[in-house]
Amino acid sequence: MKWHELGEMNCPIARSLSIFGDRWTLLIIRNAFMATRRFDDFQKQLGITRHLLTERINRLVENNIFEKVLYHEAPKRYEYKLTEKGLALYPIIISMSTWGNIWQNENKQFQELRYLHKSCGHVTQPKLTCDCCGQELHAKEMRPVYQ
Repeated sequence: MKWHELGEMNCPIARSLSIFGDRWTLLIIRNAFMATRRFDDFQKQLGITRHLLTERINRLVENNIFEKVLYHEAPKRYEYKLTEKGLALYPIIISMSTWGNIWQNENKQFQELRYLHKSCGHVTQPKLTCDCCGQELHAKEMRPVYQ
């Protein structure tokens, strides 16, 4: 199977991976959530080549994850801001961060990344819950159903 064919599959995970399934794109999105907007800042923070970063950002713009906004006329310079579709990736970023805190830090050699909930002022570790009953979701209690 070719990489671009993932976007045509019936599986929502495969279609999602066609946009951000490589090793750089989720890191670019992570940095966008941490207020990075400019190309040079993404490159400096990630250590990614200009060519790869251009490719990844263009894919994010084409898929309406990023909006390209002109901030300087001559020479033309752009900022890249998360769209509504891009902001909807936040639960994925949070879930990966939570997983990494637990399973990729078993010896506690890294400082845990936690999140401050601005509304209540507490540091929290968000959890997935059922939108109907409010219970926390666990893999053994779930079954995929296409509708």
